[in-house]
Amino acid sequence: MGEWRKTGCVLCAQNCGLEVFVEDNRMVKVRGDKDNPRSRGYVCRKGASVPRHQHHRDRLTHPLKKVGGRFEKISWDQAIGEIADKLKSIVSTYGPRSFAYMGGGGQGCHFEAAFGVRLLRAMGSRYHYSALAQELTGIFWAHGRATGRQYLFTIPDEHHADVLLGVGWNGMQSHQMPRAPLVLKEFSKNPDKLLIIIDPRRSETAEIADIHLPIRPGTDALLARAMIAIILKEGWHHREYIEKHVTGFDDIQSWFADFDIEGALDVCGLDYEKVREVCRHFATRKSCLHTDLGVYMNRHSTAATYLYVILMIICGRLCVPGGNVIPGHLMPIGAHTDERDPKTWRTLATGFPALMGVFPPNVMPEEIMSSHPERLRAVFCCGTNPLRSYADTTAYEEAFGKLDLLVTCELAMTETALLSHYVLPSRSGYESWDGTFFTWTFPEVYFQMRRPIVEPVGEPLELGEILVRIADALGIIPAIPDSLVEAAKGDRMQFGAELMKYAVTEPSALANMPFILAKTLGEKLGSANLAALWGLLQAAPKSFRRQAARAGFTPGITMGEELFQAILDHPEGLVMGLCDPDANMEMLQTEDGRIHVHIPEMAEWIGSITPELERESLRPDPRYPLTLHAGRHMNMNANTLMRDPSWNEGRRACTMLVHPDDAASLHLADGRTARITTEAGSAEVEVEVSDSTRKGQVIIPHGFGLIYDGKIYGVNVNRLTRNTYRDKFAATPLHRYVPCRVEPL
Repeated sequence: MGEWRKTGCVLCAQNCGLEVFVEDNRMVKVRGDKDNPRSRGYVCRKGASVPRHQHHRDRLTHPLKKVGGRFEKISWDQAIGEIADKLKSIVSTYGPRSFAYMGGGGQGCHFEAAFGVRLLRAMGSRYHYSALAQELTGIFWAHGRATGRQYLFTIPDEHHADVLLGVGWNGMQSHQMPRAPLVLKEFSKNPDKLLIIIDPRRSETAEIADIHLPIRPGTDALLARAMIAIILKEGWHHREYIEKHVTGFDDIQSWFADFDIEGALDVCGLDYEKVREVCRHFATRKSCLHTDLGVYMNRHSTAATYLYVILMIICGRLCVPGGNVIPGHLMPIGAHTDERDPKTWRTLATGFPALMGVFPPNVMPEEIMSSHPERLRAVFCCGTNPLRSYADTTAYEEAFGKLDLLVTCELAMTETALLSHYVLPSRSGYESWDGTFFTWTFPEVYFQMRRPIVEPVGEPLELGEILVRIADALGIIPAIPDSLVEAAKGDRMQFGAELMKYAVTEPSALANMPFILAKTLGEKLGSANLAALWGLLQAAPKSFRRQAARAGFTPGITMGEELFQAILDHPEGLVMGLCDPDANMEMLQTEDGRIHVHIPEMAEWIGSITPELERESLRPDPRYPLTLHAGRHMNMNANTLMRDPSWNEGRRACTMLVHPDDAASLHLADGRTARITTEAGSAEVEVEVSDSTRKGQVIIPHGFGLIYDGKIYGVNVNRLTRNTYRDKFAATPLHRYVPCRVEPL
């Protein structure tokens, strides 16, 4: 007999609550979990398809080693021993900068980062490459300059807003907030609220918006500068808020004085009065802002993000109810790494700094191919597939072929795994204890620790456990006394007391605490990840403890244990804390406790974003007269987490959207095949003629071109993008504006 078991989705960052019917160790049916306090029963077709993520023919079951170009099954002891020996040899010969860890930034499983980062640091390296730096480090940096810490970024408080302005965001398909389609429809239907969308195409979200600004692709920064100039010119900026809460306003005013607003909007292809109306609504009503990849992966990415931060600040919309607020968190999803601090590492060949504690995947191929004596030579890829997830597949293939050691820890035989020297099978998010630290709720602080609902087939291990074993083989973990091992078998509070005694006598204990917990309490709990969660709760920061107390948990030394037990008792997830919505300013960590609006290093960049220069820069190259939007969000893609293509059977899942006028002029027909070419390469793809896209722009989704059962399904859009075509500060890829040409076949 089967039974329904509570869990959560691992296919996007919203991690909606699910109930899964499990029978004969297989996930058979899925429904939304109405008890989940964040998603409240909502589920999209991706979440409903998680059984296909779990059960497919490419799942890995045993450790593999490449021998003579073929993979051979080996034991865990052999795999761990050989990997440790080779890594130790590489680092001792070439130095710690020769080693990088890529992982910890997935959609559903974050706990391995606790072990991966500790392993990295123990080897002397800081080169943590993450998906966060493929998309979001520009926003973390810009918000961090305003709030004092990069992990204190803001999210829209849409539930208390009257105006929701979305820029480059198609929430009806990509979500990016809990229950996004339902929230957006409610906003659209409410006569007292206003939904405004800025997007080149008539997306599913633009379709239901009250106002749609069909901006010319690539002009987001120019529009943002024009909007700020309009608001300042009209006197709509919030003077009282600025005087009370903002530092640096006088230093930025000159950036927008005498700016050619009408010329800018002409380049953007937008009507002055309509943009002015949007500015008035945003500046004078209770408004919040939601930017997304249309900004973060576009021309002037970091500058545009910063301009939108300025827009919110001058309108008094930061850290206020119904505006953009700093959410609470149990654990920040990254570390504050100020690029101005000489201790912050930079990449050797390309010179990019760590932002939010992570390095951009776009630069890794150059760091490997560099002639520098300390170039990258060993890479661990954990739960990530750079051969399909990141820009410039060709560059990655060449670079990974030059590595002395490539280890992939994965669920499936991915494209990256195929190039690896060792492939280690990890348990899925439904075979292990795991969770995420995405902070998309306010004022609630929500958390769910998923538990195993099916048993693994073969010998896969939790990702955390794999990294613990490698650390042990490297000699990183200090000797653990028998007394601590024995204490872990009993009462957890007594174990905590014994652990504190041990930490006092062992100098390296704190630096290696996740490993120590895994080898003691983890043995008792049956999970390294669960042991790491217990440790995290004992050491939770004061800010979170105040939020937990506000949610009803008992202040004091026992709070961590109380929270841990509550998590175990609530498989559906729970609200662990509550922020004070009227005291969000208290979250700021700037020196003067105020919001900082002036970033002097950005003055030259902002000054270069003018109608004249942008008009010239946007002039089409005759060789590549169209622009490719590389990475369409839709309900038929899930990054590379859905290996089995049958979940989209009968659907047109991977096509190239083309405007009817472009199709006519290029002699393209719906359903036929065309060749698209960029500077990076070319591909053949099915044409889908649609007036939802903009003339001059073609769109291809991401997450395809996967090899499954010996066949390639769809087009790998990252074969068409160069890793060097990136933001000049954060190195995020400019996927939303790739010059291209299209020809019929």
